[in-house]
Amino acid sequence: QVQLAESGGGLVQAGGSLRLSCVASGRTDGSHAMGWHRQAPGKEREFVAAISWSGGSTSYGDSVKGRFTISRDNDKNTVYLQMNSLKPEDTAVYYCAAGMYGGFSWVIRAPDVAYWGQGTQVTVSS
Repeated sequence: QVQLAESGGGLVQAGGSLRLSCVASGRTDGSHAMGWHRQAPGKEREFVAAISWSGGSTSYGDSVKGRFTISRDNDKNTVYLQMNSLKPEDTAVYYCAAGMYGGFSWVIRAPDVAYWGQGTQVTVSS
């Protein structure tokens, strides 16, 4: 089992920045792809970003391309999501995700995600 703990959410004005962190614990000896999804009230969970085990490959949802950057530090079992130029429509609960294997495709589709964090709230005011 892998446990995921997110942090870094909060309230920010439009145009501002936030950095989310997700620390993995438990059975972290495997090669897990990591990623982020988000869910706004009344909407389905949406893919945000994914990164391969090595960190060499990334993928982003269309709505965040060019504004968000995903990265990871395997020595710290941590994945980050740097969010810039935030918009009110970015308001959501952001969930950290871990895949069963190392390729980033394992965290793009929600049914393929092996582990989820509890989520952290991001609110962007206009």
